[in-house]
Amino acid sequence: MATVHVLRHGEVENPHHILYGRQPGWSLSQRGREMAEAAAQWSSNLDLGALHVSPLQRAQETAAPIAALHKLTITTDERLIEASNIFEGKPFGIGDGVLKHPSAWKHLWNPWRPSWGEPYVEQINRMLAAVFSAHSAANGKDALCVSHQLPIWILRSAIEGRRMIHDPRKRACSLASVTSIHFDEENVITGLTYSEPARHLLPVKKK
Repeated sequence: MATVHVLRHGEVENPHHILYGRQPGWSLSQRGREMAEAAAQWSSNLDLGALHVSPLQRAQETAAPIAALHKLTITTDERLIEASNIFEGKPFGIGDGVLKHPSAWKHLWNPWRPSWGEPYVEQINRMLAAVFSAHSAANGKDALCVSHQLPIWILRSAIEGRRMIHDPRKRACSLASVTSIHFDEENVITGLTYSEPARHLLPVKKK
C-alpha cells in the first residue's frame, strides 16, 4: 500500500489580507518558511518517490526543503494550483474588504457551484488527476503533493462524501497541514488521514 500526502503551503507574507489566489509573486513569510521546515522534518520518515507541486511561488517555496531532504526533483503540476476567484487581488472578508460593496454581491448567488470562482467539480477532477499522477510516478513509494487550502478541502470532501457548500472558517486544512490519501494494492483509494506538523507555528486566532 502507498499514500499520497497532500500538503498545504505555509504562511504567506500578506500584511494587507489580500486574496492572492493565482497571482504570481506571493512568497512565504518567515513563519511560513519555518512551517516548510517543519513539514520537511515531518516527512523525514517517509520513503518518497515523487514530489509534485503547484506552480505558485508559495507552494514551490514550501516544497524546497522537502526536495532537499529527500534529494528529489520537484515536478510542477498545474493541476495542483489554487482555485480561481473573481475577487483575486482584493482585500477580502465578511463585513470588510470587497464583500462590503453591493457590486460584489451579484457574484455570490450560487454557493453550490460556486458562482464566484472555479466550479467545485472542476477542482475535484483536476486534484484527483494530480493525486493519481503523483501516485503513479512514485512507483510504489509514497508521493507528496503541495497545493492550496480550497482545492485540498474540496478533494477531501469529495473522497469522504461531504457536500461541497461549507463554512470556510471550519475547513480542517490549516497552514502546512497534510491530508494523506491512502491506496490499496489495486490503486483504489481506501481512506484518508489528517495531520498538522506545523501546529505549534499556527497563528493564534483572535477571539
